[in-house]
Amino acid sequence: MLEDFAPGNVWLVGAGPGDPDLLTRKAERLLARADIVFHDALVGPAILELAPQAEWVSVGKRSGRHSKEQGTIDQLLVAAALSGQRVVRLKGGDPSIFGRSMEELTALRAAGVPVHVCPGITAASATAASAGLSLSLRGIARRVQFVTAHSRRGAAVDLDWQALADPDATLAIYMGREAASEVSRELIGAGLPGDTPVLIACNVSLPDEKLLRTRLDLLPLATQSFAADLPTLILVGQAVGQDNAQVLEAVSSARPASLAQASTGD
Repeated sequence: MLEDFAPGNVWLVGAGPGDPDLLTRKAERLLARADIVFHDALVGPAILELAPQAEWVSVGKRSGRHSKEQGTIDQLLVAAALSGQRVVRLKGGDPSIFGRSMEELTALRAAGVPVHVCPGITAASATAASAGLSLSLRGIARRVQFVTAHSRRGAAVDLDWQALADPDATLAIYMGREAASEVSRELIGAGLPGDTPVLIACNVSLPDEKLLRTRLDLLPLATQSFAADLPTLILVGQAVGQDNAQVLEAVSSARPASLAQASTGD
């Protein structure tokens, strides 16, 4: 509740994928009351303009260009709150999905600082909306898996590829650009066909959004030529390649016969 935003409180706020219209109403109200906003690198000026009264502090981390270590960010949040400020920690997407929110929650609670979370729209959901597809799809994608391909530079991505190579799932890979070759090689090696549909999304929800449909065996080349140095999300799975006719056919075939007949009037 916004009544909890007293001086000395911290809110971890999801900024969504970038479009300010995709902020929750609660996030907008919290920004309007903040004294100081610590924001990620990918939070754009259109969102920061919603808090003209606040001090803005960039603590963003980008692959290979970390401006602040996590421990330093934790200390800044604690110090601002203990000085009596209303603090917003503005994170891209949703704070609970690869947002390192637990480290900040733990540090703030250890210091006795009241802290709360306001969720946001995650990039995978925004990508599905922009592309006009569903991450889950009856008869095709029974579950959705979220992973991050971010790792220390030069280190292999430590993932259970066998579990991720599920033909009945949609796989959302955050920060996947630099690991595209490894993702393609490992998933194919674990059993996914090379022609598995893939969607590459860059700057999703923003005016310069880029979407590219390709296939798993072509992912490294497609990412290299398409994504350049942009924030990139990769969706992998049969649901990604469905057009409207295929979706209707798949849903109908997944229904019990009596329901399928009833829906067609037969």
